[in-house]
Amino acid sequence: MIIVNGRIETTADNIAHLKAAIAAMETASRAEDGCDDYTFSVELNDPNVIRITEKWRDMEALAAHFVSPHMAEFQKAMRERPGKGGGVAFYEATEVEPPR
Repeated sequence: MIIVNGRIETTADNIAHLKAAIAAMETASRAEDGCDDYTFSVELNDPNVIRITEKWRDMEALAAHFVSPHMAEFQKAMRERPGKGGGVAFYEATEVEPPR
């Protein structure tokens, strides 16, 4: 499984303007083959930071996501309200049971 952990530094105003684009991106991404989770959130202690958490079956599913029409639409919305910085990390992971 592939885990994606992203962080976007922006403004609360930009986040408010991006809410519809974010909601559309979550819905369309969750419907993609190979997507097990796709969630945006705003940090409680810093309302100017968006977190993106994704879980994908494999790199092929994630690669298809990157070229999807909804990704292009979301990127367009982000260019209209650019962030101040951030980053993204990709992890290959195996799900395990927590210790008991």
